[in-house]
Amino acid sequence: MRSVIVLVGAVLLTVVNAAQADPPAHKVTQSESYIMLEPMYATVTDAGKPSGLLMVAIGLDIPDAWLRGQAEQAMPLLRDDYVRSLMSYTAAVVRPTRQPDVVDIAARLQRVTDRALGKPGARVLLAEVALRLTH
Repeated sequence: MRSVIVLVGAVLLTVVNAAQADPPAHKVTQSESYIMLEPMYATVTDAGKPSGLLMVAIGLDIPDAWLRGQAEQAMPLLRDDYVRSLMSYTAAVVRPTRQPDVVDIAARLQRVTDRALGKPGARVLLAEVALRLTH
């Protein structure tokens, strides 16, 4: 009887320890070279007034481990460069009456990436581009 109580206690202790462990992190892909970024937003204006938001979600495919490490280390600066580029793009090009040009956005973000990392090797992959109007 005593061995049954000890066994049940050991099983309960194992279950409690397993429940307290951190849950596994959700991964978008199994690829080691892929880095997903949080979506970025820029205000769309019409006649000098805010009329919507442009949302762009991207990922970076960086096969070179050293360059991927550099990108992860420089991510705050890289995100800042992306947001600044999107802000100037929305101010100059995006209009509420037209769909944004995703090819132009991807090429622009690719140039920003290559310049920020100092060399090519990181590929910008668009995950989503959306235009939300406020009126």
